[in-house]
Amino acid sequence: MNRVKPHQVRIIGGKLRGRKLPVVDIDGLRPTSDRIRETLFNWLAMACPGASVLDCFAGSGVLGFEAFSRAAKQVTMVEKDAIAWQKLRQQAEAFQCGQITLLSGDVMELIPGMDKQFDMVFVDPPYAMPQLRCQVISCLIDNQLLIDGAIIFIEWPASEQFVLPVSDLCWLKQKKAGLVNFGIAEWSSSR
Repeated sequence: MNRVKPHQVRIIGGKLRGRKLPVVDIDGLRPTSDRIRETLFNWLAMACPGASVLDCFAGSGVLGFEAFSRAAKQVTMVEKDAIAWQKLRQQAEAFQCGQITLLSGDVMELIPGMDKQFDMVFVDPPYAMPQLRCQVISCLIDNQLLIDGAIIFIEWPASEQFVLPVSDLCWLKQKKAGLVNFGIAEWSSSR
């Protein structure tokens, strides 16, 4: 019998470097590539240690686990799909990640009930739902969940235009990798 190895991604830096995460076959789930994560976490090298992180569309969990691996103080991962959430839970247990909080459900419904602020947020919804990028960012701001100076990672298809939804956000860095655009923006309530 010929067994097909499940799709996996690996953590590329920090204390969990080289560990692999399974990627479940779910419509719209596309883990951030090694190339993009390497660039992203080079940008975030000084911001990650001690950060409180929110991964709004966790999927495989690779962004959240990568932040944890690089000394984030606390990581909250939100995932709507029950199968993907179950895999995240199994991985967090396997990695003994006590600083990771897993929330199951729709991020737009969960944000208003969150009671902590974040230094770093990952916003990379399924490409089929581009409106969620701006909606999530606005919801985070409206619910005062961003500390002043918070960094937001945003990923979108190269075929689309993306404009930051509020003037209190400004781009720090942007890049294109193949068919993907990505960047980090900084939130400041004093702009």
